[in-house]
Amino acid sequence: QVQVVESGGGLVQDGGSLRLSCAASRCTFCMLAMGWFRQAPGKEREFAAAITWNGATDYADSVKGRFTISRDNAKNTVYLQMNSLKPEDTAVYYCAADRTRPFSTSNNPHEYDYWGQGTQVTVSS
Repeated sequence: QVQVVESGGGLVQDGGSLRLSCAASRCTFCMLAMGWFRQAPGKEREFAAAITWNGATDYADSVKGRFTISRDNAKNTVYLQMNSLKPEDTAVYYCAADRTRPFSTSNNPHEYDYWGQGTQVTVSS
């Protein structure tokens, strides 16, 4: 069972930056595509960014140009660098792992096999 743990959330002012990390464990020699999703209060979970095992990326239009997803396979860790944050970016951010399609990105949460507990990001105006 792959374990996914997020870290790096917090409170930041409008226009500020944060970097989220996501560590995947219990996955020796396995290949994972990874995604970041977010859920604001009263809203459905939405796609933010994804990265394949070999580094291809995809972004939601709402974060394109502001967020950057990257990974370090040696550390089994994925990062989400968030710049120019806005109050509407406030949400719980979830990291997810897809073991079935490691060379494809997906914006569909149902295609991910493992999820973290989430980390809160709050952007104050």
